[in-house]
Amino acid sequence: MLRRFHTLLTVGLCLVALACASCADGWHIGASRSAYGVYADSLDTVRQQQQYARLLQTDSAKNLAAHVAVARYYREALAAGAAPIWYDADGLSPDAEDVLRYLCRAIPAAGLDSAAFRIPQLLADCHTIVALRFDSVGQNINDVLARFDYNLSCAYVRYAVGQRFGFMQPARVFNHLLQKPEGEYARLFDYDVAPPDYAAALEALSSDSRLDFLEESEPSDTLYHRLSRLLAQTADTLRRHTLAANMERCRWQMARPNAREALVLVNLAAQTLWAVRPDSIFDMRICCGALATKTPLLHSRISYMQVNPDWLIPLSIIKNEISHHATDSAYFARHRYYIVDRASGDTLNPALVSAERMQAGGLRIGQSGGRGNSLGRIVFRFPNKFDVYLHDTNSPGAFQRERRTVSHGCIRVEKPFALAQYLLPAADEWTLDRLRISMDMAPTSERGRKYLSDHANDQRPFRLVSYLQAAPAVPLFIIYATAYPSPYDGSMEYWPDIYGYDAVIAAHVPLH
Repeated sequence: MLRRFHTLLTVGLCLVALACASCADGWHIGASRSAYGVYADSLDTVRQQQQYARLLQTDSAKNLAAHVAVARYYREALAAGAAPIWYDADGLSPDAEDVLRYLCRAIPAAGLDSAAFRIPQLLADCHTIVALRFDSVGQNINDVLARFDYNLSCAYVRYAVGQRFGFMQPARVFNHLLQKPEGEYARLFDYDVAPPDYAAALEALSSDSRLDFLEESEPSDTLYHRLSRLLAQTADTLRRHTLAANMERCRWQMARPNAREALVLVNLAAQTLWAVRPDSIFDMRICCGALATKTPLLHSRISYMQVNPDWLIPLSIIKNEISHHATDSAYFARHRYYIVDRASGDTLNPALVSAERMQAGGLRIGQSGGRGNSLGRIVFRFPNKFDVYLHDTNSPGAFQRERRTVSHGCIRVEKPFALAQYLLPAADEWTLDRLRISMDMAPTSERGRKYLSDHANDQRPFRLVSYLQAAPAVPLFIIYATAYPSPYDGSMEYWPDIYGYDAVIAAHVPLH
């Protein structure tokens, strides 16, 4: 309630201040320009330039990318003797008040902190300038004009570029978030995101369509506007934080799910997978990466499936887990692990392999496929930089947990056969039964039942299928959203911030 009150108070003060700046004592920008001549003798270009130099040097936000771009713009403009941006010898430019009023309204509506854009200072300076009250407040006209000019340019550029591209660069932030024991950072974000473009905003500063450019900077994403409307209707502080963080995600220009095509959507925050077609949808629980081995966010295409695959154990798991059982033959036999020398191709006796040799990286350690394999009976492959995949599991009990962050980074799926069937829309019943038999599931066709009957005395596992091509390859989106519409009916659903990513966004974006 306090946060909601503060938001209303901020908006109210903005409107009151602008009303005062426009109407008090009969003044508004047009009127002030006509009366501005009484201060003409006080205008001092040298003092203004000195004030600009101080502002550029002492700007507390001068390391922000937007302020860096604006500062460079001002240095070049001052060196070239260019006129100020938002005022001239007759006073403020006609659109200065319109731009300020727009920012005053739009910044809180975007879930952002007005103070981070220096709106209170801009309002105070605007009132001083428009009401021509320099003498009464003891402020020099040159200092106030230069400060208003620079701050409005910074607010303009930061807001316009932020709304177009996001107020943070997610790859830079998330890929420097989790440091591995060996010192390097884990890559957690692998979407291609358009980098911020400051050139267009800086060009707009000196154009005749500054307000138009600002209005056109608002995201066109429908989810963004839906979240914004919910934000305006919400008083709860935590819920407002959630909505604002997800609005920032909507600003990033990157690939997004398209409900008009078949796709697989994994929302890590929801710990859920949806398999979507324009005419059908189903979902399943997932288990994703633990806090120390988070599942990365990425976009790819599921291209094929492997049935009863061997698990080639990553070196990080070998170092952190497997090597602790070096020379324990019973442990390796119990888990059906094998060791192969990469150079010679020879299979080695686990009793003779030291922990140091395992950790050196010259060995391939794997687990034989089939019953008991950590990957379960089927793996869904897609190109990515992390060697992660969707897969079955031999520990289905984990799906009953409320929090299912348990893996080394891969995603375990609750209904592997249903997902395989979804990826094979043209498969005939015998193909599906061959898959069922290979996964130790009961066949449903007469042909499948007859096959089992005819081979009832076979001593080997039934492995009729080892590889299936997804036809066609299906887009996969692994996202993290704590507020997102239900793929079923579009109703907004909320999930806990299990990875703390909303908090990361709040640390890099001036959320209100």
